[in-house]
Amino acid sequence: MLAPYRSHTVTWDLLPDDVVLPDDPVDNINQPALAAALSESLSLAGRLPETALASTNYGICATLDEQLVIKAPDWAFIPEITVAREEVVRSYTPQLQGQPPLLVLEFLSNQGGEEYSIKETYPPGKFFFYEQILQVPNYGIFDPETGVLELYRLNENGRYILVSANAENRFWIAEMGLFLGSWQGCRENRNGFWLRWWDEPGTLLLWGAEQVELERQRAERLRSQLRAAGLEPED
Repeated sequence: MLAPYRSHTVTWDLLPDDVVLPDDPVDNINQPALAAALSESLSLAGRLPETALASTNYGICATLDEQLVIKAPDWAFIPEITVAREEVVRSYTPQLQGQPPLLVLEFLSNQGGEEYSIKETYPPGKFFFYEQILQVPNYGIFDPETGVLELYRLNENGRYILVSANAENRFWIAEMGLFLGSWQGCRENRNGFWLRWWDEPGTLLLWGAEQVELERQRAERLRSQLRAAGLEPED
């Protein structure tokens, strides 16, 4: 049985204008590419509404026991913001500016297991912050080196439980109506593991370069058919 957490007071306050946000470099050169790939396929598939926000290393704020906490997930999906975009340029405060994230992803780094930290004292660990403060329904931890994705989901007691993948090693994200899973291949000269989306029937959501290549292949097949029928002259 999981040990109970202490009682905490959580409020939702805007980031003060005089707070200087850290400008830390990413832990791994692959992190921005992994995040961009997730957002691109959602956008091209029409799965990223204008009121939604897919953020990368972007500060999400909450006030825990009167102390401001800012965490910047490697990737997060916020289904709806309720204020103008220019009001969330520097940071985002759930409840005050829109809905909480429904999915947060962290890519494993060499930072001493911060992705698993349940530290309650200030500054709180990421696992604790996403589970107890933001109460994100789905939290994923992805290892780009091995392609292993762990997905935690809030249960009825408000605690994360590790869920199992399906037979294709994908996880159903019910709130998005999509599967999320690991995929191995090449993009932008990086050959390795990526996180990809599949719709409910199992169709992969394509990246832009894949769509262009698919259209090129279709056009080539059509030209071949026309040549075979004598309807297009040979080059």
